Amino acid sequence: MKLNGSEIVIECLKEQGVDTVFGYPGGTILNIYDELYKHSGEIRHILTSHEQGAAHAADGYARSTGRVGVCMATSGPGATNLVTGIATAYMDSVPVVAITANVAVPMLGRDSFQEIDITGVTMPITKHNFIVKDVTKLADTIRWAFQIAQEGRPGPVLVDITKDVTAAVTDYEPAKPEPIVRSSEYIREEDMQNAIQLINKSKRPFIFVGGGAVISGAEQELKEFADKVHAPVADSLMGKGAYDGRSELYCGMLGMHGTKASNLGVTKCDLLIAIGARFSDRVLGNPKTFARRAKILQIDVDPAEINKNITVDTSIIGDVKEVLKRLNARIEDHRHDEWDEEVKGLKEKYPLKYDHELLTGPYIVEEIYRLTKGEAIIVTEVGQHQMWAAQYYKYPRPRTLLSSGGLGTMGYGLGAAIGAKVANPDKTVINIAGDGCFRMNMNEIATAARYNIPVIQIVVNNHVLGMVRQWQTLFYGKRYSQTVLNDAVDFVKLAEAMGAEGVRVTKKEEFAPALERALTLGRPIVIDCIIDSDDKVFPMVPAGKSIETAFDQDDLKE
Repeated sequence: MKLNGSEIVIECLKEQGVDTVFGYPGGTILNIYDELYKHSGEIRHILTSHEQGAAHAADGYARSTGRVGVCMATSGPGATNLVTGIATAYMDSVPVVAITANVAVPMLGRDSFQEIDITGVTMPITKHNFIVKDVTKLADTIRWAFQIAQEGRPGPVLVDITKDVTAAVTDYEPAKPEPIVRSSEYIREEDMQNAIQLINKSKRPFIFVGGGAVISGAEQELKEFADKVHAPVADSLMGKGAYDGRSELYCGMLGMHGTKASNLGVTKCDLLIAIGARFSDRVLGNPKTFARRAKILQIDVDPAEINKNITVDTSIIGDVKEVLKRLNARIEDHRHDEWDEEVKGLKEKYPLKYDHELLTGPYIVEEIYRLTKGEAIIVTEVGQHQMWAAQYYKYPRPRTLLSSGGLGTMGYGLGAAIGAKVANPDKTVINIAGDGCFRMNMNEIATAARYNIPVIQIVVNNHVLGMVRQWQTLFYGKRYSQTVLNDAVDFVKLAEAMGAEGVRVTKKEEFAPALERALTLGRPIVIDCIIDSDDKVFPMVPAGKSIETAFDQDDLKE
């Protein structure tokens, strides 16, 4: 059949099962938006307040479901406003397809109005990108983009389409999406045998779980593996929920703000099994002393991650779920009673703790966990509140913590929460933000209100840039350069002005009633929680130091 480029874009999205697109229109993408209007009963479009919000919403949609998130923007500033969201998805391996339009082919390279080389701009932060200048190649390019975004290690793909291509006519043949096959071609028998040998010899094994276990959907295989090896388990921020945070074997997060039990456990173990984790600097601390008593086994789908940040003794390259299935079929049950008791002792000796008399970030997170019974999708911005959310909420399953880990994007959470709620209308979705982060993209409250998307926005408001201030307190002689936000901004009034509900909490006893009401309200709400400016995240490892040097408030007093 004969279709124009814009019709082909919509038909290809329908082929891929896309039900929602987040975006913002403009001149060069008008043809596509006109076609989207005609198919509004099949594909829902969410008009965000800013293109960055659209990219984050597509990211939140993807992280919470495992499906591809889709965002759209026009050329020039529309496309460049997507860049931070695309980079966020790239750093955390999130499958997003971003569709932009550009000026017509004859106008390219002439500094035309709102022209930008968006494929050049995004080349380092996409898994792949395309510019389509020939309508006959459009359908195959979009199909390829969805394939690339999902296969192997997922990531964002950008498709830039010139405006004349969106109007040009060509033949179109419908096609079914190619199945996404789990990567197993690099799983070698020699590597499997080496891994099994290490596991069998180990007397003090420790498992470290990263985001790859979440992406691969390996939670059942991971539980079986941990039970068979009978090893304590720590996770990264991105790995939250891949292993049940309520399990007896669970020790907490690893790294700069990890638990002392996890950091000391990894330091004392004789075998560290890293599953879908890339050994970021926030986990390693000092790479020369990291897990220095241990052999290291790394399981990852991406060969580029092996020996990149730390040298390992052996590795298995392949989809985590597939690798664990094969290992589980071949390893026997192990017991390490002496090691179990030692790690249990570390957990008892070094619990997470905070002042229970005051309204604090940890108290807020624990109350969220209690009142949602661990069933919510928790989204965060970046900073102290993010670490408290990682430490004090027990994530029982994957895809229930959405947070910018690799890029650390302030302003990520609210857009992502909107995307997650649209994708999971029956789930409670709560975005936890600091006041500094909330200011970045709080305009998306207007988006939530416009569509009555009942996200719950918690602002942990300490009137400072909390994590930066914490560093200034501990390492910069309390010189608070540009980190104090003690001004007249009223988040409750802002929420109300944008069509949402707003409530302020200043005392501990006020928080639970506010959240209970929010959980049944059925419309977006901002809960502004006023905490002390000098509350800190503990434990903490100074940058570049060994992870076993983690200290807390008791250590500071001493």
